Amino acid sequence: MKNVLVTGGAGYIGSHTVKVLLEKGFSVVVLDNLLTGHLKALGKEVKYYHGDIADRSLVLNIVKNESIEAVIHFAACSIVSDSIKRPDYYFTENVAKTNRFVASLLMGGVDKVVFSSTAAIYGVPHSVPIPEDAVTQPVNPYGVSKLMIEQMFYWMELSYGLKWVALRYFNAAGAMLDGSIGEDHEQETHLIPLVLKTALGQQKSINVFGDDYQTPDGTCIRDYIHVLDLAEAHIAALYTLEKANKGVVYNVGTGSGYSVKEVIDIAKRITGKNIHVQLAARRQGDPDMLIAKVDKIKNELAWLPHYSGMDTIIGSAWEWLSKNPKGYRS
Repeated sequence: MKNVLVTGGAGYIGSHTVKVLLEKGFSVVVLDNLLTGHLKALGKEVKYYHGDIADRSLVLNIVKNESIEAVIHFAACSIVSDSIKRPDYYFTENVAKTNRFVASLLMGGVDKVVFSSTAAIYGVPHSVPIPEDAVTQPVNPYGVSKLMIEQMFYWMELSYGLKWVALRYFNAAGAMLDGSIGEDHEQETHLIPLVLKTALGQQKSINVFGDDYQTPDGTCIRDYIHVLDLAEAHIAALYTLEKANKGVVYNVGTGSGYSVKEVIDIAKRITGKNIHVQLAARRQGDPDMLIAKVDKIKNELAWLPHYSGMDTIIGSAWEWLSKNPKGYRS
């Protein structure tokens, strides 16, 4: 299985996964509409199609012309706050279009899909670390849309023989270690790039939303996974699809977490910059801790995180941002 289609391959996690796929000898084709992705994140050796996953004729042409054998599906809208404002848009873009896309794949004879899911489907957990069989009660339309897709895949498996793996990952972070590609969102919502933008002087302060959580220092704790470890998890999932008998879900995280305050303190040390902190009110629905239970992916896929220490995460992200202060627009 060498010919892989990556949807959303010009996005943050997608572009890093494309790079690792190429290093491992895969033939990679990217389909992206560039609403949030960046063409500069793709190397010249990557065959790229501009378009929408819901364009059936385009998808069937790609499958046929490029002899696609499997798909890694990243393409989605993924900003939680935006999903609350525009739930209809998220259900259309994420659920309805994925439904049409996978139906097109099956029509073209492709039955293997690795799906980019999210820990947001768990909502506010009853306990941590969170296992894959925990109750799924997402608290925003983004999380609901991803859970609906997982449920849809289950029924497509029963009816049409779809082979699929869903990776529910926690807080993606970091960049290529050489700073060649990294994270660049027009509307940035992730803690680490916002902290580093503050260190770079692009914003005056970093907001800390609440300091009275039930954690050692009062700030929220999250499980951060380096984007390169995520890429490796997608490739491990690809390999398992060749022998998979049924659809399966895996958490992708480290099994441990860092608080907001710890992240800021490490960023101060690595950047050598003073980072001004502004305390803000709690955000509704923010759990005290979100930490993955990762025994399943470690045992079944022999996957282990290698780059997810916070020094490596922040160091690689700082390397990227320092070289590209305006992101891909520079």
